Amino acid sequence: MKENNLINETSPYLIQHAHNPVNWYAWNDESLKKAKDENKPIFLSVGYSACHWCHVMAHESFENEEVAKFMNDTFVNIKVDREERPDIDDIYQKVCQIATGQGGWPLSVFLTPSQKPFYVGTYFPVLDSYGRQGFGSIIRQLGQAWNEKPKDIEKAADNFLGALQKTETVKITTKLERTILDEAAMNLFQLGDPSYGGFGSAPKFPNAANVSFLFRYAKLTGLSKFNEFGLKTLNKMAKGGIFDQIGGGFHRYSTDARWLVPHFEKMLYDNALIPVNYAEAYQITKDPFYLEILNKTLDYVLREMMSADGGFFSAYDADSEGIEGKFYVWKKSEINEILGDDANLFCLYYDVTDGGNWEGDNILCNNINISAVSFHFGISEDNIREIITNCYKKLLDVRSKRIHPGLDDKILTSWNSLMITAFAKGYRVTNQKKYLDAAKKCIFFVEKNLFDGDKLLRTYKNNTAKIDGYLEDYSYFANALLDVFEIEPESKYLDLSLKLGCYMVDHFWDSETNSFFMTSDNHEKLIIRPKNNYDLSLPSGNSVSCFVMLRLYHLTQKEKFLEIATQIMESQAQIAAENPFGFGYLLNTIYAYLEKPTEITIVNSENSEICKHLFTKFMPESILVAISNKSQLEKLTKFTFFRGKIFDNETSVYICKNFSCSLPLKSIDQIDSHI
Repeated sequence: MKENNLINETSPYLIQHAHNPVNWYAWNDESLKKAKDENKPIFLSVGYSACHWCHVMAHESFENEEVAKFMNDTFVNIKVDREERPDIDDIYQKVCQIATGQGGWPLSVFLTPSQKPFYVGTYFPVLDSYGRQGFGSIIRQLGQAWNEKPKDIEKAADNFLGALQKTETVKITTKLERTILDEAAMNLFQLGDPSYGGFGSAPKFPNAANVSFLFRYAKLTGLSKFNEFGLKTLNKMAKGGIFDQIGGGFHRYSTDARWLVPHFEKMLYDNALIPVNYAEAYQITKDPFYLEILNKTLDYVLREMMSADGGFFSAYDADSEGIEGKFYVWKKSEINEILGDDANLFCLYYDVTDGGNWEGDNILCNNINISAVSFHFGISEDNIREIITNCYKKLLDVRSKRIHPGLDDKILTSWNSLMITAFAKGYRVTNQKKYLDAAKKCIFFVEKNLFDGDKLLRTYKNNTAKIDGYLEDYSYFANALLDVFEIEPESKYLDLSLKLGCYMVDHFWDSETNSFFMTSDNHEKLIIRPKNNYDLSLPSGNSVSCFVMLRLYHLTQKEKFLEIATQIMESQAQIAAENPFGFGYLLNTIYAYLEKPTEITIVNSENSEICKHLFTKFMPESILVAISNKSQLEKLTKFTFFRGKIFDNETSVYICKNFSCSLPLKSIDQIDSHI
C-alpha cells in the first residue's frame, strides 16, 4: 500500500494515517509553504490515537479513494496530533466553539494558506444524511467557493480571526477574598448529581480538580456535605464500569450518568489525576477502600504504561479487533468456565448476568456490599475478599492473552509530570517505595531525554525528542519536582524547579493580561499566540504555573513569584467563582493562598510514626518537607524556608505560619496543637 508523508513521523496517531490515499502532510514549514506556493486552502484534521470518532471518520472519508482524490487535488491536507501540538488544537478548537458552540475531536478545519480558518466542524459523516451535509459535499462546496468566491472566504476568515483575538485579551481584576471560594463552591455544588456523584449528566467526566476543591472547601468551612459529595463521587466511580475492576485504572469518561458504560480508552493523564483524589479521600476518612483503588490504579500504570527506561506511554485505544470495549467485557459463560466454583459469588458481586448489562456483554461493576455477599453465601467477609482477589488474578491472566487495544507509546513531558505527582502522593499515603522509585526514575528520564539546553521538549518516541515545550510541560514538571522534593529534599529537585519557574517568567509571561501564554516567546509563530486558562480534562498551564509560583515563593521568599501568582489569581478569580466547573485547579490554588500555606519541616525523619501521621493527614494548604539526613539540610540552608532548622539525634518538627515559627516539636500531640 502506498505511503504518504506521515510515514516518517513519530506520533502513533499520524502513523495511523500514513497509508491513507489522502496525501497527508504533517504541520511543518514544507506543508505550509506548499499551500502558499500553490495558493491552495489547507484542510487541517486534528485528533489523537485513542479517539474513536477519529477512527470512524478516517475509515469513512480518508480511506475512500474518491474522497481522497478530491482532497489531494483541491487542498493541502495536514494531520495534527493534538497531544503533540496543543497550541494548534487550542486555537482552532476556540474557532470551532465560536462557530458551532462546541468542540471536540476529530477537529476538521479549512484554512487559507496564511492559516486563517474559514470553515470548521468536528466529525462529518462521508455522505449527506438526516439533513446534515456530509464531508464529500462539504469539500466540494468549499473547493468551489475557494475558486469562485475568494472575497467571501477572506471575509469569513477575517471574522473568525477577529473573534478569536478577542478571546485572548479578557482582563478582569478581582480582590482575593473568601467570598470567591464561597460563590464557587455553591455554584459547583449545584452542578452535582445527587444520585451518582459527579457533575452534570451524561457523558460524565471525572473532573478530579473539582472533587479536590470540594474537599478543601469542606475543610475550610466544616460543612460535611461537600466532603460527602466528593466521597460519593469517588465511591460511585470506583464501583462503576469507568474503573477497570480487573486490571485497575480508569477509562476516560462514562457515557451514562451512573458511571457504568465507559468510553473505553485509557489516558495516562486520567490515571495520574484521579489517584490524587483517592489519596486525599484516604487522608480525610482513613478508609482503606480508597487506598485499594489508588494502589490498583498506580499498579496498572506501572504494569501497562511504563517504558523500560522509566517514561510513561500516553494512551490505550478504546477498540481492539475493530470493536469498542472488546478487550474489557465478559460473557457470563466465559466467567463460569474460568472461575468454576467461585463464579456464582463473583457474578453476584460484580452484577454479571446471562443477558449482560451492555450490548449483550458484561461490564464489571459493583452494586452490592460485601456484607450482603457474605450473608448470602455464609462465608466471612475476609474469605469473600480472598476469593474475589483470586478471581481477579485468574481473569486478568485470561484477559492478558486477548488482543490488546492499540497503544500510543509516545511519551509527553506534561503527562509524565502528572504521573510523577501521582506516584509522590501515592507514596505518602501508602509508604510503598516502588511509587517513589517510579517518580524519581521518571524525573531522571525527563532530565536525560527531554531537555535541549535550558529548554524543555514536548514529546519523545523512537529515541527522538522534539517540539518545544509548552507552558503545561514546564509548569507540570516544575510542580512534580516540588512534590518529590518534599518527600526526598535533595537540593537538585528544588534547584531545577526554581530554574524552570524563572524560565516561565522570562519566556511565557504576559504582563498586559497578567497571565502566561501557552507558548514561549521563541516558539513557532501561529495566527495568534494562544492562552488557555480552563481546567477541564487537564489543569491549565496557567493554573499549575500559579501554584508553582506560590510554592516557590514560600520555599525561596523570592517576591517575584508571589507577585505573579497573585496577579494570575486576581485576573481569573471572578470568572472562576462564576464558572467553577472550568477552574477547579485554580480554585485549589486560591484556597492555598487565602489559607496562607503552613510550612512544615520534619528534621531527621527517622520517626516513622510522626512521618506517617503527617503524611496521612489532610493538609492541602501545607508545604511539608521531610529531611532525612544532615547533608540534605546543609545544602538547603541557602533557601529561606530551611534556615534556623537544627539537625539532631531526635526527630523534630518545625511549623511556620503567618510569619511565626514554632520551637522544635517532638511529639504528635505537640504537632497537632500547632496545625
